[in-house]
Amino acid sequence: MPKIKTKSSAKKRFKLTGSGNVKRAKANLSHLLNHKPSKRTRRLRQMALVNEADVAQVKRMLVK
Repeated sequence: MPKIKTKSSAKKRFKLTGSGNVKRAKANLSHLLNHKPSKRTRRLRQMALVNEADVAQVKRMLVK
């Protein structure tokens, strides 16, 4: 049986925390920033946690 490879796309987008949660970056910070308030762009820089419903699927993609 071959080893299960990590999905390269997931490896670049998600990180596991020490307690087993999955961190992700927020969307809408790549372009078209002129009309977005500074308050919003600052908030978008912070990391967020992946939703509970998607955690199992993301962890499966990160399996090494």
